[in-house]
Amino acid sequence: MTTFLPSGTVYGTLLNFRAEREAMAAQMTQPPYKAPPQAPVLYVKTANTWSPHGSEIAVPHGVPEVEVGASVGMVMGDAGRVAGYVLMNDLSIPHASFFRPPVKFKCVDGFLGIGPAMLDGAQVPDPAAIRAEVHINGELKQSIDFSQLVRPAERLVADVLDFMTLQPGDVLMLGCDAGRPLARPGDRIEISAPGFATLGSTLVAEVAA
Repeated sequence: MTTFLPSGTVYGTLLNFRAEREAMAAQMTQPPYKAPPQAPVLYVKTANTWSPHGSEIAVPHGVPEVEVGASVGMVMGDAGRVAGYVLMNDLSIPHASFFRPPVKFKCVDGFLGIGPAMLDGAQVPDPAAIRAEVHINGELKQSIDFSQLVRPAERLVADVLDFMTLQPGDVLMLGCDAGRPLARPGDRIEISAPGFATLGSTLVAEVAA
């Protein structure tokens, strides 16, 4: 079976869930920025992070657990149009700051699980209606309601296009909600949402060189 992989650049979005933004509100007034961000805060999940559905994802030595970042990626078509949607697992090593996430925590090899199939955009008339769940070893750990976005899908795309170009094949994630669960080597992670092909992956301990 053919599995979906992006053909362009994958961008993550920070602070796009209300609960996450509220949790960080006090830090937003501190140096160096001293004010909440006015534009979307993006980062790149480089190609070395991409792990197709069913992959075993290695957790680096000395890292006891990783943060599971369930999200939905918007796959871009022509002229800023959203061609489709795919489930994603934006894994990261837990860290304190979300304003400028360090590459070494976000862009570890294999740290972006990618759903097995893109759901055509016509099948998602209202992205705010998406409800996703994270199961770890079969146990429900998080439920995500995409009606709780600061910038809904259409506005997020428009605001990003104000300062950069999204090429056909690029993927723009809607963001990850607060309360992201933690997982350890040996854990099986599944991210699901009605209408979407479930994304599954297993964490394994990195093999010593």
